[in-house]
Amino acid sequence: MIVLLFILILDTKTGVTICCGTQFPGYVLREDPFTEVNKLPKSNSLKQSDIHQSIDKPYSHVICGKESLTVDYQNQDTRIHTAENPYLCIVCGKQFGRNYSLKIHQRIHTGEKPYNCTVCGKHFRRNYSLKIHQRIHTGEKPYSCIVCGKPFETSGSLKTHQRIHTREKPYSCTVCGKHFGANSSLRKHERTHTGEKPYSCAVCAKHFPTNYELKKHERRHTGEKPYSCVVCGKDFLTNDELKIHQRRHTGEKPYCCAICGKDFRTNAELKMHQRIHTGEKPHCCAICGKYFRKNAELKLHQ
Repeated sequence: MIVLLFILILDTKTGVTICCGTQFPGYVLREDPFTEVNKLPKSNSLKQSDIHQSIDKPYSHVICGKESLTVDYQNQDTRIHTAENPYLCIVCGKQFGRNYSLKIHQRIHTGEKPYNCTVCGKHFRRNYSLKIHQRIHTGEKPYSCIVCGKPFETSGSLKTHQRIHTREKPYSCTVCGKHFGANSSLRKHERTHTGEKPYSCAVCAKHFPTNYELKKHERRHTGEKPYSCVVCGKDFLTNDELKIHQRRHTGEKPYCCAICGKDFRTNAELKMHQRIHTGEKPHCCAICGKYFRKNAELKLHQ
């Protein structure tokens, strides 16, 4: 009981008692700090809005000016500016500026996921991750692009999207120098250099560099074709296949040959055509050594 009383802070102007950052408007301390807590009459209680307006934050940070309730909070803010990370993970050696951040990180090693979605039962390491996930069920997308109006579930997704408009590509491949607008796109690209394929099909054990490619492949086993053409009703494995198909109805040919100006529905068709100009014949017969522009021509030859 003595420890509890030491961490209670009384705002003498408002009669609000603060414990570990939480306000208790109906309680004050007696003059003797080692006596029991005494409850005020309900008539003296403050409204919730009054509490937040009246709480005094006496510690102001010298660098950013942020006000803090306690010295501990102020010290945590200082570590953001100094990059000091005094909390060490004994498993992997990673360091953190806050003990809370260390505890969250340790759940990676322990596998602990204490936050549970009540809709689908999925578990999460952080409460924040759970809240983001729940937007899948609620359909909530509180972040909107000011350029095109597209809504997003997270501020991070919005920032990544905005780079489409600004053409900013801050992530660069150290191997080939190619730039990307998202770190996830960079990681996927890097696998083309490393050959890493961490996603494995449970049916045929085939490996893939991205989870998207794995899911697309799994539909070949299940027969699922979730993308349907609204014009002719034909179904497709992927949204990309549907978009290419829809160009048959619209007549759209967005890929143009820079040499002769001929237009094509797909980038693959354009690349195949460009071999006429370059003379490239990448497909070789293993028996006679003859080369062909198209794999289909090689198969006919064989």
